[in-house]
Amino acid sequence: MDSPNHFRYRATRIILVILFIYGVLVATHEGEFWPFSIYPMFSQAGNPWTRAMVTDVTDEQPDGIWEITKLEDARGVQVPVGKYGVDQIDFSNFVSKTDHWTPARKKALITMFGAENIEGRIWMVMKVTGRMTDSEEVEVVAIPFLKLRADTVLTNPFLPQEEYLRGGRHE
Repeated sequence: MDSPNHFRYRATRIILVILFIYGVLVATHEGEFWPFSIYPMFSQAGNPWTRAMVTDVTDEQPDGIWEITKLEDARGVQVPVGKYGVDQIDFSNFVSKTDHWTPARKKALITMFGAENIEGRIWMVMKVTGRMTDSEEVEVVAIPFLKLRADTVLTNPFLPQEEYLRGGRHE
């Protein structure tokens, strides 16, 4: 029969192994292992965030189209990406997490929406960032990032080139 000390030793070992496995899973999945989720409502409240949106700027005047504005002052009419079979979360991750905007990555945006859907239109892909200010107010800013046409993707000439080449990876 097992002694109480032997039982405690085995129980302690089992708990330590479970905690070790849990720690490895959390560390290797960027916190995306419940209950340590990367969803902002659970783990990142108050931290800066970035998402992406698309507006149709076909009818907008070209001067000032690249200006960074508050979200409510963003130019153009918002394009509902779901209408084109694009998942909003996947789209936002693609735009906000791409470090090196190669021609292939830019073309992927056109492919994502379908060139036929953009034909004759000018769409602006914006990075929308939010943060808590020192006065504890939320500030949401729209940064014009990429201008899409059915056959062309242009970068914002007023943003530093590093915004499109971070990470130094080459495809």
